[in-house]
Amino acid sequence: MWEIREKAFRFIDSKRDDMLSLWEKLVNMESGTLHKEDVDKVAAFLKETADSLGGRSRVVEFPLAGNGLIVEFGVPTDKPHVCFMGHIDTVFPRGTVSQRPFTIENGKARGPGVLDMKGGVVIQLYAAKALMDAGYSDRLIRVVLAGDEESGHPSSEMPRVFEEQCAGAAAAFNFETGDVSNALVVGRKGTAAYDISVKGVSVHAGREPEKGRSAILEMAHKVIALQALTDYEKGITFNVGTFKGGVARNAVPDYAEIGVDVRVTELEQLHYVDRQVAEVAARVYVEGTTTACVRKAGIEPMSRTPGNEKLFDLVRRVSEDLGFEIPVPVVSGGGSDSAWSVKMGIPTIDQMGVKGQWNHSDREYAVVETLFERTQLAVACLTALDKL
Repeated sequence: MWEIREKAFRFIDSKRDDMLSLWEKLVNMESGTLHKEDVDKVAAFLKETADSLGGRSRVVEFPLAGNGLIVEFGVPTDKPHVCFMGHIDTVFPRGTVSQRPFTIENGKARGPGVLDMKGGVVIQLYAAKALMDAGYSDRLIRVVLAGDEESGHPSSEMPRVFEEQCAGAAAAFNFETGDVSNALVVGRKGTAAYDISVKGVSVHAGREPEKGRSAILEMAHKVIALQALTDYEKGITFNVGTFKGGVARNAVPDYAEIGVDVRVTELEQLHYVDRQVAEVAARVYVEGTTTACVRKAGIEPMSRTPGNEKLFDLVRRVSEDLGFEIPVPVVSGGGSDSAWSVKMGIPTIDQMGVKGQWNHSDREYAVVETLFERTQLAVACLTALDKL
């Protein structure tokens, strides 16, 4: 395997310009998670790109969500396959690309999604292509990309797609945003989200305030009650991230709404959280108000398993052998689709993408050289997988 690894490394070195070009093209394509047509164009473009690199790809179509993509490199063998995971959508609205297109300055690449996670997509495809070019035939490599990860898959079956495509794999690597601290994720919190609205009675705030029923006052009580449910020792956090209501200062507000984000460390905690939120929503603080609560899509926790720990040890040993910075294992507060591969019992390492900071913001950047370093790391991990 050493000769295959070195040949693959030479291929990567020879394709640096091509990798940068693909990265630029992807970043400069709009793919906001709420705009299906934009995401679908990226999926179609990547299908064509992956096929040109020797992959066999198919688009996974959804009527109400951005399409996904599955690409296979190599052929099935008597050894379990390997899954590369990720997504092609971003959090950014249309028009962001024209305001902040892909640029490179002082070794840093910038642009919407450059870190989260279009650099990771380039790594996946070129790591697989480099191995194929080097004569690797040990295991089938399967790339699985979602088109609606940032929205939590509310209108697609991508979680089931990940489970089906990862089932039976020897290992899974998720190329989500890498961190400049060189941390690799061995576990992640799960997420739950809720939209809560209150209906009250609106009246003039000066003439007859006693006849009003303030939706904002009712919601304020609920916000305090929800935030108080946070339990840091158990790893459960509640965050009321948005609050809207009222139409004028001199009117008792008859409507208020909030958006709530919850993070948990264990799957069972999601059921507990659902009950707690339902109890707060049902509680009436201001007589005459009514409340509605809608549970939104979320992502299950990525459990920190012994399999994940063993796979991390392999990545650490490979990194040391290559002379790269030694990674450290962490549990992240952010959810990802690695939850689905771990749920299937597959050893999984997350955050294998390009390193950078400030994803989901206009400060987002990626360290250019890590595009090539992480591609080499992925190649070396696959050639060493028998040592897992």
